[in-house]
Amino acid sequence: MSEAKDRDRPIKMFHHFALDVADMDRSIAFYRDLFGFKLTERHKAGEVPAIPFELAFLRCGDHHHDLVLSHNTKKKYRARTAVDDAEGPAYIHHFAFACKDRASWQALLDKVRAQDIPIIRGPVLHSPWQKGGEGSWGENLSFYIHDPDGHRLELFCDMATIDADGTFVTHEGQRIEQAKAVEI
Repeated sequence: MSEAKDRDRPIKMFHHFALDVADMDRSIAFYRDLFGFKLTERHKAGEVPAIPFELAFLRCGDHHHDLVLSHNTKKKYRARTAVDDAEGPAYIHHFAFACKDRASWQALLDKVRAQDIPIIRGPVLHSPWQKGGEGSWGENLSFYIHDPDGHRLELFCDMATIDADGTFVTHEGQRIEQAKAVEI
């Protein structure tokens, strides 16, 4: 990337996000048990006056946190409904976790199935270009589940990269010449 373009893009990377959860213990257990997250810190509501909710910082690597769980002790929680999907405020459609490789993705898929966690979509090859692809985008293998609060999670591997000229490149290094990024 040119130095001028780099200056125009001050963001280094997307790092973490915080999820509102109805039951902190249940959510910590879910992310620990299924994905192997580690609890870095957990804080009570009001411990810092400007933060009136409970927080748990979880990590899947060596950063302090990759996922933050937030619980408002004064909020009355309810499950999402079909009405919420038809009308209401904007909502996160899904967020995704990248598996180390195809073997770890398959092991996670097997674990999800063994625990009878419903798979809401997939397994699927997101691709209009690769054999067996179902026509969507990303050039990756995925499946989707809900966490205990109904947040939709995508678990994937083998995401395409974008070459310097904008061409999509599969995880195996194959250039897909007809697939180009909108912006380079």
